[in-house]
Amino acid sequence: MRITAGLVKELRERTGSGMMECKRALTETGGDIEAAVEALRKAGQAKADKKAGRTAAEGIIVLQTREDGRAAALVEVNSETDFVAKKEDFQAFGAAVAARVLASHPQTLEALMQMPLADGDARSIEQARQELVSTIGENIAVRRYAALGSDQGVLGSYLHNNVRIGVLVELEGGEATLARGIAMHIAASRPMCIAPQEVPAEVVAKEKEIAEAQAASSGKPANIVEKMVAGRVKKYLHEVALLGQPFVKEPDVSVGQLLDRAKAKVVRFVRFEVGEGIEKKTENFADEVMAQVKGAG
Repeated sequence: MRITAGLVKELRERTGSGMMECKRALTETGGDIEAAVEALRKAGQAKADKKAGRTAAEGIIVLQTREDGRAAALVEVNSETDFVAKKEDFQAFGAAVAARVLASHPQTLEALMQMPLADGDARSIEQARQELVSTIGENIAVRRYAALGSDQGVLGSYLHNNVRIGVLVELEGGEATLARGIAMHIAASRPMCIAPQEVPAEVVAKEKEIAEAQAASSGKPANIVEKMVAGRVKKYLHEVALLGQPFVKEPDVSVGQLLDRAKAKVVRFVRFEVGEGIEKKTENFADEVMAQVKGAG
């Protein structure tokens, strides 16, 4: 069967693979487009498996909000380089994943990856990811997602720093402008939790240990040292808990005071930052070049 440009074009549109890869697959399958699709998907799986061990700590945070403003979703999609994170097909993939989260409310990341990328698309999100890895040539990962929805509460959202930080927050009471302001504050101030009493016990214990070591070196009496430790721990808890933090737009007022003034409270929040918690591999460029020079010699 003759391999026409139209056939190659159709295969490219269905798989996202390069023109030469599509032409080769069609040649190998005698022009059978369904067999060519399967061959390219298998090749994409092989490439994705090969690249799976490579660190993907760049990427984007994608925000999708329902038209009525009552529900929203955040997704982190990672790539190996910032260059790829800016590519249109990578960003389109992230937007499609976030739309699926918003529409289908997956219970786990594994379940999400097996869902259709879009309504009417025969590919799962995982298949689409593998195809994108094959096309782009970098490891790509859907790392995490979150969704908030409320018929009674007020949702606020914010994307910061060229989609590198995303925040969702739900308020009980208040209004949209306040919710967005709180979301912006969370993006900037990185609160660990809503209230001081929610800080994990192991974190409090570690902070107390540090405060005790600092206070012990002061040479002050034990009763004074005890008060110093208590004061430092209390200060720390207010610094890491949302309600105790000075509001970024009005530093003389804490977030808790701002909410009290509006007769509102924060029910929950989610904050994603690209690559946080991922151990990035550091490369020594000079050593890398030298290794290549020696290898060429």
